[in-house]
Amino acid sequence: MTPPHSAEAAADRAGLAAGPGRADAPPARVAHRHPPARRGLGHAARPAQLALAGLLVLAWGVVPWIANDYWFSAVLVPFLVLALAGLGLNLLTGYTGQLSVGSAAFMAVGAFATYNFSLRLPGLPLLASIALGGGMAALLGLLVGLPSLRIKGFYLIVSTLAAQFFVQWVFVKFGWFSNDSASGVITAPRLALGSIDLSSPAGHYLLVLGIVCLLTLLARNLIASSIGRHWMAVRDMDAAAASLGIAVPRAKLLAFAVSSFYLGVAGALWAFAYLGTVEPDGFNLNRSFQILFIAIIGGLGSIAGSFYGAAFIVLFPIALSQAADALLAGSVDPGQLENLQRIVFGLLIIVFLVKEPDGLARLAARAGAALRRWPLRA
Repeated sequence: MTPPHSAEAAADRAGLAAGPGRADAPPARVAHRHPPARRGLGHAARPAQLALAGLLVLAWGVVPWIANDYWFSAVLVPFLVLALAGLGLNLLTGYTGQLSVGSAAFMAVGAFATYNFSLRLPGLPLLASIALGGGMAALLGLLVGLPSLRIKGFYLIVSTLAAQFFVQWVFVKFGWFSNDSASGVITAPRLALGSIDLSSPAGHYLLVLGIVCLLTLLARNLIASSIGRHWMAVRDMDAAAASLGIAVPRAKLLAFAVSSFYLGVAGALWAFAYLGTVEPDGFNLNRSFQILFIAIIGGLGSIAGSFYGAAFIVLFPIALSQAADALLAGSVDPGQLENLQRIVFGLLIIVFLVKEPDGLARLAARAGAALRRWPLRA
């Protein structure tokens, strides 16, 4: 039985819902509408999705038919591999906030491990060798990431730098990793998927493109999942993340492992799909700084930024060389031209860190927003 005061309170609430003077009127219906912000987000994201779909159609359906061997070998393959390496570092530094200058060490582990798996396990599929090479790099990443549980900032950079020099010394010191080669050089195995031969420049491009697309999709899903949210919480403030119940040590170590896996796969592709042969010195500190430049110039914390930065790193030297030949008629020494590239890279990094920390990704987003508004808005 309902208490009297409860019935009166219910009647009062009904009267208020119906409005003054209409206590007997039925409650008004409330229309369920989608939040305006969500609608705006969908419309804003649609041009980006269409552009991405167009790029995929171009990369898979047009480029393999119109590009020549020079574009495959000297532009497209290094661009894709460096973009994958930049994405791997971005997962660690851009999304988790863990600084590293040892990217080339993980690339070297991936390359030499893939070589040894394919050499010592005859019949092992190519993709399995590359995946196992990335797995070995991930194990090294777990070891290198252990100091991040106690140190951060400059001290963490020093620990990753030590890993860079240690890995390079190991591959030079112990000839087993290069099959006792006197020069320490390893040669790419036959690139094939079953009966499909991928030894041509176009085959290298399709192999790299497929792996990069798959791992980029995986990275996008990781970032959108709870794992990515935990990484970004650790990046913003690890103490606050711990107070929210996030396992900060686990998040850091997982970021190191996933990042190292990406870098290991990129190292295998760099050695076998791009260079064909490589030695330990091919993964020196300069390579680590190159990957770092890709992440900074492209934009930290951005998947697209990794591709923007890689495109800049690959295309800028070509454009600078062409401009020097056209304007100076080849009077500039190649060594001076290389030094000029480094000077420009350094200046750009300073400019991006001061003026636009989000890099080319932010500039591209602004340009896209301006194009969507033009010419309807100023």
